[in-house]
Amino acid sequence: MNDSEIKSQKNLFLEYLQIEKNASPLTITNYKEDLLHFMNFLQGEAISSLKQVDYSVIRIYLSQLHSDQLSRRSISRKLSCLRSFYRFLEREKQLNSNPFLNIRMPKTTNPIPQFFYEEELKYLFEVSDTTTSLGQRNQALIELLYGTGMRVSECEQLVFSDIDFSLSTLLVRGKGRKERYVPFGQFASEALSLYLKEGRPDLQSEKTQGTNRIFLNARGGPLTARGIRTVLNKMVEDAALTVDIHPHKLRHTFATHLLNEGADLRSVQELLGHEHLSSTQIYTHVTKDRLRHVYMNSHPRANK
Repeated sequence: MNDSEIKSQKNLFLEYLQIEKNASPLTITNYKEDLLHFMNFLQGEAISSLKQVDYSVIRIYLSQLHSDQLSRRSISRKLSCLRSFYRFLEREKQLNSNPFLNIRMPKTTNPIPQFFYEEELKYLFEVSDTTTSLGQRNQALIELLYGTGMRVSECEQLVFSDIDFSLSTLLVRGKGRKERYVPFGQFASEALSLYLKEGRPDLQSEKTQGTNRIFLNARGGPLTARGIRTVLNKMVEDAALTVDIHPHKLRHTFATHLLNEGADLRSVQELLGHEHLSSTQIYTHVTKDRLRHVYMNSHPRANK
């Protein structure tokens, strides 16, 4: 198997992920980068065939990953990608064995997700000038992200037909093309209605009148995931908050606040679109304020 054949197998594997496994665009991008990284390593080691990869080669590769100071999570993802790749090659009768099956995955820790306290969120909800089209868009954006807990990639793809104002629900297309309905509250409904009535028509240009994407950029084109992050960072700056923000932080906040107010784990799992409950369990932490409140009201010797 020469270099061109290796590239061909890589492309077939990526097609398999997209078509048969319904992998998300982000997963496919990450796996593509991981495979390219591994193939560059093989080229540097003068290894011209995937059949030449054995335990000793993998140990050298792992040593290089550690030397590059990659995190355990990143190393684990690369190994998972390569294990799946070789499993695919076995299925396609290109190889007879999978050398990655005997490699132990590095133990990874699950840090507590970062989230906003309600006091911090209050400033973010008050920072937009809702008399302007961009301010109306930004307000609708943050209300929906916090009010539904959806991913930025899901928010980016929203179209008109996904919104049902009569039932206050959104049709959200998640990972693996899985669809779910997510409710949204009154604040999000009002912000979204104002944006669609006034802000969006002002932003739309003649060249982009055909797009049915909900959120538009300042030039009238569809707002990208990177654009959403830029908008949120600007809102934090305008609110004079000394915190890092990313769209997933609003998702973490959504889940944390629901659980802290008594929502059950299964319902939060459904709202977030998690396939496994274990993915949702990282949110079972509680804030210090909530912990103190429970202690002061529950422990017999907490109050005199």
